Amino acid sequence: MPTLGRATMNKPNQHKPPSFGALVQSFFADYLTQQRGLSARTVAAYRDAFLLFLEFAQTQLHKAPTAMQFSDLTPALIMAFLDHLEVDRHNSIRSRNARLAALRTFLKFVAHKDVASLHIVEQALGVPMKRFERPMLGFLTREEMLAVIGTPGVGWVSQRDVLLLALMYNTGARVSEVIGVKVADVVLAPAACVHLHGKGRKQRSVPLWRSTVRLLRAWLRLNPDLDPASALLPNREGQAMTRSNVTQRLSLAVQAATRTQPSLAGRRISPHTLRHSTAMHLLQSGVDISVIALWLGHESPTTTHQYIEADLAMKEKALSRLQDPGIVARRFRADDSLLDFLKTL
Repeated sequence: MPTLGRATMNKPNQHKPPSFGALVQSFFADYLTQQRGLSARTVAAYRDAFLLFLEFAQTQLHKAPTAMQFSDLTPALIMAFLDHLEVDRHNSIRSRNARLAALRTFLKFVAHKDVASLHIVEQALGVPMKRFERPMLGFLTREEMLAVIGTPGVGWVSQRDVLLLALMYNTGARVSEVIGVKVADVVLAPAACVHLHGKGRKQRSVPLWRSTVRLLRAWLRLNPDLDPASALLPNREGQAMTRSNVTQRLSLAVQAATRTQPSLAGRRISPHTLRHSTAMHLLQSGVDISVIALWLGHESPTTTHQYIEADLAMKEKALSRLQDPGIVARRFRADDSLLDFLKTL
């Protein structure tokens, strides 16, 4: 049996930790795109956050990003960066939190790649998100929504726009999801549904209402040349509509709807308002919140819970209007013995 030399036996098994630059490259090139399967839009948002952070760190640490070490990511540096975003760059709290979320995702990635850096990761993850007052969700009433969708006219653009808005309302789809729908994604029988390709390359199937099915059948009869791989809602050049196309067509539809729904005048109504409207109308119709989460493709239940809070706020506002303004509400006044009891607690 061969014997090991003294040098071989005494040589320690040293593990060289990956460099900061190598971790960043692996995070973007492998983890976000290959393992997480995030969209190009999300990866770009993470990239922008890192560009801002590395530029700030370079001025604070007086070293190039390639010379940085993972141990440089101290809570103090991260907090200073977040203050820089709010004070110097005038970022909103929401944007500030989004930048921090990108850094926290990177920190958790490093924790799996380099166990020796766990203590640094734990300290850096202690930097909290900043709380802020969320504005009440904007949504349309059922009557306003139907007025915005309108009635299809004889023209090609008119029929496409009505189908676009009806499909967005039916499915609660994000803009990226509705413009990404192919003809093959539409199932009209036996159970009508549409397959949506959502955030993080997640797919979900959403049932279609009968009114939406009728619009789809009419659209496909009008466009017999659309093959399964074609965009369901193309522009005049036959390509998929863009985000700006959808925003423009919605704006025109809202302008037309103000003739029958004056309450729409002067309001900022975005494609996401239609998504909020879908969720609120489902909730008000008695649909379970877990079903709404699946309908909208929410990854976190807390995202769906905001619709419950908005609905409760709306009901409280309606309740306050029901109270007779001539009646002065009496405040409860405890007797002395009860007051004395409460003071002892």
